[in-house]
Amino acid sequence: MRNEKALVLFLTAGDQPLDQLPEIVSALEEGGADVIEMGIPFSDPFGEGPTIQASSQRALDNGVTPRKILSAVSTIHAKVPIVTMGYYNPILRYGLAEFALASRSAGVTGTIVSDLVPDEAEAWCSASLSVGIDTIFLVAPTSTEQRIDEVCARATGFVYAVSRTGVTGAENQVPPDVAALVGRIKAKTNKPVCVGFGISTPAHVSMVCQVADGAVVGSYLVNLLHKEWNGGEGRNKVVEAVRALKNATAVPNAGTNQSGAYG
Repeated sequence: MRNEKALVLFLTAGDQPLDQLPEIVSALEEGGADVIEMGIPFSDPFGEGPTIQASSQRALDNGVTPRKILSAVSTIHAKVPIVTMGYYNPILRYGLAEFALASRSAGVTGTIVSDLVPDEAEAWCSASLSVGIDTIFLVAPTSTEQRIDEVCARATGFVYAVSRTGVTGAENQVPPDVAALVGRIKAKTNKPVCVGFGISTPAHVSMVCQVADGAVVGSYLVNLLHKEWNGGEGRNKVVEAVRALKNATAVPNAGTNQSGAYG
């Protein structure tokens, strides 16, 4: 068994032409992605940083819609789980049951709705459960114990731990706030815990994987695809960058392979 953790990669669907999604996903898989988060652009992505905000606006300017994204995802023959990530308003406009069914039909295995809290998620969780889609919730360092309890009770798939301060540290030392947050979550659930926000280098991935079951890389990859993909001409650069991130998930003496924990 491989002593490694999961590499979760986020991209903004439609930042590159949607008909290139299958090739982009193929490149990410070749580099070693274990889960791919397919970002659904929204006009008010208040929870995102400037890089993802800009990519969302570019995608919207390209005429991307949730229906078009799911249609494009349906053409992907992914070897790893694909999770959509977005905001509740577009899902409400689509229709909860309709969006869940369309997602499942497209091959999506889970969803992250950034602005949906578990105590208000009954309708969406029911719609997801009815078609066999996982619902993944976020936990932040500021989350109360009650909120973490609610997330752990509701979440399926994995729990997304958000490091609001980013992931920085001296050499291989895990930032105390990240380690503490993962510990609080793991005390309440056996579900995998993946850490995201501010992870942009192999060193960051390595640090996070010392305490969590996986690392989520978003803005770094969005920026890389924006600058280097170029209709596929930069495919090798993308594969090499992802491979470097994946290699950093190796944890000596981890004992088990966590990369397949979700999906």
